[in-house]
Amino acid sequence: MVGRNMSGTALSKKDLQRIFEKLDKNGDGLVSLEELNCLLDGIGVQFSLQELEPLVGKPCLNMHEFLSFCDSISNHSVNGDIIEEEEEEEEEEDDDDEDDLAKAFEVFDLNGDGFISCEELESVLGRLGLWDANSGKDCRSMICFYDTNFDGMIDFQEFKTMMLHGISS
Repeated sequence: MVGRNMSGTALSKKDLQRIFEKLDKNGDGLVSLEELNCLLDGIGVQFSLQELEPLVGKPCLNMHEFLSFCDSISNHSVNGDIIEEEEEEEEEEDDDDEDDLAKAFEVFDLNGDGFISCEELESVLGRLGLWDANSGKDCRSMICFYDTNFDGMIDFQEFKTMMLHGISS
């Protein structure tokens, strides 16, 4: 495991490399704070460059440093404290997972109607650099796989099932 996405699901090194390449808009082999902040803005996480610099530790990251940064933040909570999973009670973990999943769901539910449509899924994956319309994949088939009530969209319970039980890298 190299990093985690917002729902806690492991991202592969290949996924992170594709994200790095999309972030490196000027092609210099480095991701600047501005380029990194662009990604964060795209997924609804707001930081000023002054707030981001201490988290990153330098003005630019090469691929190796970017992977290390992603790995380090995947092992930390939002406030920077290392999560001691052994010490957390199971009920607390379930509540945290539920909260994390709800936040991740909100990122995909662009219109706030409580459902993730094919268009919303494509839009968010595209902004993250994880969707290529020419790849031949279809969001409808992705949604269909987890759409247990056959309404053509993913509700929160279906999203939760997908993220906790169905995604593997």
